[in-house]
Amino acid sequence: MEIRDPVHGNIDIDPRIEAVMNHPVYQRLRQIKQLGFGEFSFPGATHNRYMHSLGASYLSSKIFDSIFDHYAFSNDNDRLRLRDTTILAALLHDIGHGPLSHTTEEVMPNLSELAIPAYKDRQERQANHEDYTIKFITDSDLTKCIESTFTHVPAMEVAKLIDKTINNDSDFFIVDGVNFRPLLSQLISSELDADRMDYLQRDSYFSGTNYGHIDMEWIINNLTYHVIDNSLHLALGRRALYTFDNFLISRHHMYLQVYFHHKSIVYDETLNRYLTHEDCKFALPADIDEYLLYTDYLLYEHLRLSDNYWAQLITKRQPYRVLFELHGIEDNDRVVEMQRAVEAKGIQSILSNSKTRLSKYHATSPEEHKIYQIYVIDEYDKQSPALPLETATQIFKMYEGTRRIERLYVPTEKLAEAKKILAN
Repeated sequence: MEIRDPVHGNIDIDPRIEAVMNHPVYQRLRQIKQLGFGEFSFPGATHNRYMHSLGASYLSSKIFDSIFDHYAFSNDNDRLRLRDTTILAALLHDIGHGPLSHTTEEVMPNLSELAIPAYKDRQERQANHEDYTIKFITDSDLTKCIESTFTHVPAMEVAKLIDKTINNDSDFFIVDGVNFRPLLSQLISSELDADRMDYLQRDSYFSGTNYGHIDMEWIINNLTYHVIDNSLHLALGRRALYTFDNFLISRHHMYLQVYFHHKSIVYDETLNRYLTHEDCKFALPADIDEYLLYTDYLLYEHLRLSDNYWAQLITKRQPYRVLFELHGIEDNDRVVEMQRAVEAKGIQSILSNSKTRLSKYHATSPEEHKIYQIYVIDEYDKQSPALPLETATQIFKMYEGTRRIERLYVPTEKLAEAKKILAN
């Protein structure tokens, strides 16, 4: 099968991958939009997670081939199973997403209700979309589909690349005494993973912005590996370091300008008000067969039938309007004080605080840093040591702070009155 992708061009689909894509679990992603409410800000952004996941899988195959083109595998079967496992992990990394982005995680069940065999010793907490992903991969009809189609790839090994915390009690990723799991996990989730490479380009394209215009081919062609204590780590050639800087900054700006657009945020906040309201009758089921029915369209229909105030604001496309917006790095009480002022006059409001940092490196524990470190290698200066990525570039220090966008929203019919309150 061949798919014409507006972002990557023609993508040839392996018949085995096609069999997994045809499974109802993957087909459900056709009805889960990539940017949730983003289409109300950017009308072209109606693309779905089905195509994004395929794009990520396609890029993971290109990255794998680029890194291991000249790697001396003693057995070609080892190369094949590691490659297939990586492609499957990239393809399936989003299958657990709930309707309309992350907001509906508010009404997911407790983790124990999912009864995930790989998580049997986990502490109790509320489930998230990644938990559903692991459930689908390791304990569902999709598990049978994976293992009957890719007979050399246990589904649990696919899950291990998506969730780095699953205990590695097998030698599946050990080849000739070398552990491939750290690097392959980084291709699924890291600062240079296939997921980010695809969604930056795809979301930028469909939202009509330019942030995705990065030379991804140059980055991919300069990805390689670095061996530490018989474990492979992802590495980047130094000559592509400036392009990596551009990649990080573009993604950062994508958050500030697209993902944090004021209209997308107010719809998310409005949905959250409904989901946490005592009137809410919407909850995501622990039964994964039933979960397949829970799509964006089902949630929209549920909201349409509800007479709840917040649900109707979404249905009628009548979100609150921005009264005030503050951009900054430091904490500030100004917007909170404004909210108190307008609510003291009987005007209901929504206060949002959108935060982002340039990199997950700032929030990663030292232990995870050590296990999943990305290195920079100078292929011309062989005497130059491999450097941790965050020390090889100044970009992390330059953008170390947390960017905040605080907004105060009020009903459209109260906007003029609220402005007068603030003016006084």
